[in-house]
Amino acid sequence: TLNYSFRITFFCFFVNIHSVSVVYFLQWCYNEPDIVKGVFFMGKEVKTNAMRMLDKHHIRYDMIQYECDEFIDGLHTAQATGAPVEQSFKTLVAKGKSGGYYVFVIPIAEEVDLKAAARSVGEKSVEMIHVKDITKITGYVRGGCSPLGMKKPYPVVFDASAGEFEEIYVSGGRIGLTLKVPLADLLKVTGGKLADIIMKTE
Repeated sequence: TLNYSFRITFFCFFVNIHSVSVVYFLQWCYNEPDIVKGVFFMGKEVKTNAMRMLDKHHIRYDMIQYECDEFIDGLHTAQATGAPVEQSFKTLVAKGKSGGYYVFVIPIAEEVDLKAAARSVGEKSVEMIHVKDITKITGYVRGGCSPLGMKKPYPVVFDASAGEFEEIYVSGGRIGLTLKVPLADLLKVTGGKLADIIMKTE
């Protein structure tokens, strides 16, 4: 395998010589895409705030990337990553009657019970924030909102069903990225708690 210093030298050699050799360089790029990627990105992973937060606390996690350029719902995300649906959780943000913001993490196939959610954080009521406000409030975009590493440390509540698993899947902080993280570590780093906050089927 070519090392990075050699790749860069090789790259600079080609781009600084006459145009005929540039043709050969482009052909080499086509035939060796992995090496070219290494030249430009130097093998470094571009990390999100969620990943940085876990790294800061020395928390182990698994990263799963999938092809996606725009918002897709949690069920389609699980299908793309192969993550178990019942173990996959989505992140919702709501505003309380007092004006405070709260983060609710629930199974992707379920709906939040706003009354139960309000009780879990000691509010009279809560309502979901508008989609257009997600980035302003969390620092993330719709479809890439993680309970980790938001702009501010909002109170976080995980649905009680998360307690059935040692690890759960949550957004990694950008579209196309999912993280599998031990639940105990998620609760610790977010200061979160477990509560029954989803709609119950009769």
